[in-house]
Amino acid sequence: MSVFYFVAFLSIFFALMTIFTKNPVHSVLYLVITFFTFTVHYILLNAQFLAVVNFIVYMGAIMVLFLFVLMLLNLNKDTEPLKSNLVKFMSVIAGMCLLVTLAGSFRVLESSEPIVLKNPDIGLVSNLGKVLFSDFLLPFEISSILLLTAMVGAVLLAKNDPKKI
Repeated sequence: MSVFYFVAFLSIFFALMTIFTKNPVHSVLYLVITFFTFTVHYILLNAQFLAVVNFIVYMGAIMVLFLFVLMLLNLNKDTEPLKSNLVKFMSVIAGMCLLVTLAGSFRVLESSEPIVLKNPDIGLVSNLGKVLFSDFLLPFEISSILLLTAMVGAVLLAKNDPKKI
């Protein structure tokens, strides 16, 4: 239980560092560390598939892409536009919604008993594969055909000569 609290503290700390740091590259790096702590949480919750997907997709692909884009943009204070009052007002509202959500979650944590799963192996990859290829085979195959069609469409749209399409 102490590992959970230590990783939870690190998650909150690095998430706050992501928000409050001035350098956007450092902010993305802190977000990568935050996603890594989420991976540790998934492992502690016996959800290995989610841990692997979080590690590969979010940390390995999306966040590295964000980091490369930020490095290529070369952000300066001269290129950053001034924020309007509407954006500031909406950010205050979003912050208040976050505080209300945090207060509600702390209130639920104080009054609840520990949750015991009926099946502790529910997050394992083998069980997910069995359910995916038995109960959800048709939606899985339809989504794969949809992704294949989108990929072919993206390749056709990326060609240099649009008259041949």
